[in-house]
Amino acid sequence: REEAKRRKKAINEPYKLEILDAIKTEPITIYHIGDEWWDLCAGPHVETTGKLPKNAIELQTIAGAYWRGDEKREMLQRIYGTAWENKSQLKAYKDLLAEAKRRDHRVLGTKLDLFSIQEDAGGGLVFWHPKGSTIRKLIEDFWKDLHIQNGYELLYTPHVANLDLWKTSGHFDFYQEGMFDQMDVEGDMYQIKPMNCPFHCLVYKDKLRSYRELPIRWAELGTVYRYERSGTLHGLMRVRGFTQDDAHIFCLPNQLEDELVGVLDLTESILSRFGFDNYEINLSTRPEKSVGSDDIWDKAETALRGALKRKGWDFAVDEGGGAFYGPKIDLKIKDAIGRTWQCSTIQCDFNLPERFDLEYVSADSSRQRPIMVHRAIFGSIERFFGILVENTAGDFPVWLAPVQLKLLPVTEEFRPFCNQVKEQAAKAGIRVVVDQSAERLGKQIRNAEMEKIPVVAVVGQKEVDSNSLAIRTRRAGDLGNFDVDNIISTLSDAIHEGVELDAVMKLESDQAAVA
Repeated sequence: REEAKRRKKAINEPYKLEILDAIKTEPITIYHIGDEWWDLCAGPHVETTGKLPKNAIELQTIAGAYWRGDEKREMLQRIYGTAWENKSQLKAYKDLLAEAKRRDHRVLGTKLDLFSIQEDAGGGLVFWHPKGSTIRKLIEDFWKDLHIQNGYELLYTPHVANLDLWKTSGHFDFYQEGMFDQMDVEGDMYQIKPMNCPFHCLVYKDKLRSYRELPIRWAELGTVYRYERSGTLHGLMRVRGFTQDDAHIFCLPNQLEDELVGVLDLTESILSRFGFDNYEINLSTRPEKSVGSDDIWDKAETALRGALKRKGWDFAVDEGGGAFYGPKIDLKIKDAIGRTWQCSTIQCDFNLPERFDLEYVSADSSRQRPIMVHRAIFGSIERFFGILVENTAGDFPVWLAPVQLKLLPVTEEFRPFCNQVKEQAAKAGIRVVVDQSAERLGKQIRNAEMEKIPVVAVVGQKEVDSNSLAIRTRRAGDLGNFDVDNIISTLSDAIHEGVELDAVMKLESDQAAVA
């Protein structure tokens, strides 16, 4: 270690010295290439560059980057490159990058008019546009309905609190770097919230609880604010203000495993609704430094393992990877192009019940601590929305599409009929618009395709005379003419039942053709 520092000082490399200072216990390795070049590297390396296939190595881009992601530090040049075993692997990787670029939620967010980041307001703060807000509302309504059906009660809590609350919770001592500065309110210091959990603890403590009341399940779509350096911000994936789909369960030790199974069931129900049913799961166990007794840790870890086994889910164990205040389950979802995204977390907490002195009266009238479980299924609405946009490439299932049906009048004379159909469809709960442009029909169709609207209906003289619509879907193309009442009923049923629209309509189209 000292030898590495000495050599780096000799050639004046302050950044590498910072890296060395940050490496506390891991071994330091230096690799040499040829007679002249050497550097710090964890390795491993091939013995010679001659073993690397020339057609499987590529330098990709050069970009500016702040040192350590800190905009107050020096701007450096970052060179991106990649190396693979053979040419076909490199091509597959480049194809994946191209597909990921096509699905980039930041690009699609602008193109589809879903959301924006307004630099005049500040980085990392999301502005939801009408179409994005429509989708967000559908996500949140579905989330709320399913939670209520599964025995949760909803909470709403403030966005700020007295600084003393954050000292009690420990966030002020252990999480201060991730919090915005305090504000002085009439001589008292207040802090905008980075977490929802202390507020739920206060609601629990509002009255003395009996063991008969447990388990208590409280859920909140709570907006929090965390300081992130500007260099680390990234679309919806890393922001400064976001809404967590938070829930906290307060239960008895003998209720824990059943509650965890319930959380896993609910997680599966919610994620599968959005097309995510392929997971990577990690169970993180007790670290070297922790709070809580051996007994409570053993019971919690046993309950987490038992819940996963009852679900029949494969999982990896990260020994010692849990938080100091409890073991946890992390769930990653896989998207349409095989990428994994950290999504759901289920975390036991032995710390906050102690800090807030949470109690319940047990069957023998003694005072006991409840077990607290933190739980987020989406992680945050913003991040999940970004993942959803990239997973679907902006082509949302019909129940989530901000506009589900667009009516295209061939000429202005057919606009009144379109408006009548629009009114009828809207009453059936369909999100419908009439093309307001003066464009020719071909351009109207292309625009609807660019907007990724799932169903388009062309209206001309034939349709007006027969009270029908010429239907075209994004995935199945032209399906022919449908009676207005029939298409509205079919579309409404598909939306509310969450079925694959194109298959239903194609079947009806084929049946109509046979008839």
